[in-house]
Amino acid sequence: MCQLLGMNCNTPTDVTFSFSGFAQRGGVTDHHSDGWGIAFFEGNGVRHFVDHQSASQSPIADLIRRYPIQSRNVIAHIRKATQGVVSLENCHPFVRELWGRYWVFAHNGNLVDFAPRLHGNFKPVGQTDSELAFCWLMQELAKSHASVPTVQELSLTLSELVPQIAQHGTFNFLLSNGQALWAHASTSLHYVLRHHPFAQATLSDEDVSVNFADVTRETDRVALVVTAPLTTDERWTALQPGRIYTFEDGDLNPP
Repeated sequence: MCQLLGMNCNTPTDVTFSFSGFAQRGGVTDHHSDGWGIAFFEGNGVRHFVDHQSASQSPIADLIRRYPIQSRNVIAHIRKATQGVVSLENCHPFVRELWGRYWVFAHNGNLVDFAPRLHGNFKPVGQTDSELAFCWLMQELAKSHASVPTVQELSLTLSELVPQIAQHGTFNFLLSNGQALWAHASTSLHYVLRHHPFAQATLSDEDVSVNFADVTRETDRVALVVTAPLTTDERWTALQPGRIYTFEDGDLNPP
């Protein structure tokens, strides 16, 4: 099973601490060694890094661990291949443009007999069921709205579209357009909300701790979504299967 990591904040924040532990699952504390990737939104742009090497061995992953890129929305993925060969084009997250905005998507799971008809501008480059699902979602979002809708409208549309994919198998995913972070679990995803008063956190995959009170302001808010909890001393909440979760400005929007 692949591993997902997403971060949504109300102010640009670096994901160095969380990614450091997350990357260990790419071949050290777990067996997800078929590639990895990460995307950071910065204004209207996206910094996008992928590598077919394991996250624990990749020089690019080592760069990310040491380079505190600040972003309000981040999506990362560690791959355990189910469909598609181990290659660069099959590494998540995937990026597409819609309504003049970048969209980033990563998926964990396996979709069986999922063969939608793609007739728009969104076509997969690789061979994964994940990229195919992303292209279909983008196509159907474009059909549903003439221009970029509100975050709430997007959440409603996704709640109508996602079950059509999820009926084909396990569909844990993260999606962002730089405004919000959407998450859906078929099996396993967890989230934690970090806000004042901030406390210390210790990684479960690496012997590293940080006191967030030393590196944050009282107004900062951070939402983190991950396949399995990254820390041992924070209260993580499991996502309810089948529900679309919307994180905006470092908080969870009402359903």
